[in-house]
Amino acid sequence: MPKKIFLTGGGTAGHVTPNLALIPKLLEAGFQIEYVGSHQGIERDLMAPLEIPYHAISAGKLRRYFDWQNFVDVLRVELGFIQSLMLMFRERPDLLFSKGGFVSTPVVWAAWLFEVPVIIHESDMTPGLANKLSLPFAQKVCYSFPETANYLPEEKSVYTGIPVRETLLQGDADKAREWLNFDDDKPLILVVGGSLGSEAINQVVRDSLEDLLEEFNVMHICGAGHTRHTLMSLGGYRQYEYLNEQLPHLFAVTDLVISRAGATMLFELRALHKPNLLIPLSRKASRGDQILNAESFEKQGYSVVLQEEELNRQSLLKSTRELYEHRHQYVDRMIETAEGQSLQQVINVIEDAGS
Repeated sequence: MPKKIFLTGGGTAGHVTPNLALIPKLLEAGFQIEYVGSHQGIERDLMAPLEIPYHAISAGKLRRYFDWQNFVDVLRVELGFIQSLMLMFRERPDLLFSKGGFVSTPVVWAAWLFEVPVIIHESDMTPGLANKLSLPFAQKVCYSFPETANYLPEEKSVYTGIPVRETLLQGDADKAREWLNFDDDKPLILVVGGSLGSEAINQVVRDSLEDLLEEFNVMHICGAGHTRHTLMSLGGYRQYEYLNEQLPHLFAVTDLVISRAGATMLFELRALHKPNLLIPLSRKASRGDQILNAESFEKQGYSVVLQEEELNRQSLLKSTRELYEHRHQYVDRMIETAEGQSLQQVINVIEDAGS
């Protein structure tokens, strides 16, 4: 019988897309795959087209700060843990691979109690809270940045990078040009504020459009509910809440990327050799993981970084123009150092744990 593997992870696309990258390879290796996620998270939408069995559990957000919602979310986590125990008892998976996010932690705890081998993957330079809570119960932890080794137990750690979807590398630039239907062939900037969007980036980009559109076309993925109807007819500018199937084609025709600094996006940009301007989420709204991610990529010569506190129309225009002027040196650096084996390395860890 084929071995059954549970995949889990959710909350943002960054906790799901590496799992999407793994699925074709796991199927090739003969695994039976099922997914554990939340009832209404983005993971459910991203998994739906694949027709893989999906098990929805209750999920509560894990916060480091005081909030009245913490009391409700503790109950949600407890319910999710009970549901995970029932799921393990009923389905008896052979392995669990967790990509993190708040939905994953009770699944990891339940798998450990049922003696199911657990592999977790940490995308950011420093482990997030969900993975910190999962780490004692994991057989192996895959990590993405060389610096992350300092935060993990050596006997469990495997440096793999982040699996990138192979389909992302197979885009058709002509299809994107036909779909975008711009009036000219100016260089294309792709703006991505993460799967949930970034109001700070959205606002400054739109404030800068008059100047940007003199030199570039702009494709703006702005997040759910963040499109602006008054800009629909603006030449050289396109906006969408979120893209999935069209994304490989869009990347194929993109010259520059302006993005948050979520780890999954960074490794996708490196694999695609796309010059990028990173605007990491500030410490006021996060634990600072994106700042560390961005600093690592800047140090390695892959990215230009503009801190959110310094983000305004002038700084955005200056950084974008300088990035475009020196774009070839960033492309050369990514080509020179890209490893390209992350997907297979993670598969190897999974297969070893299941042997």
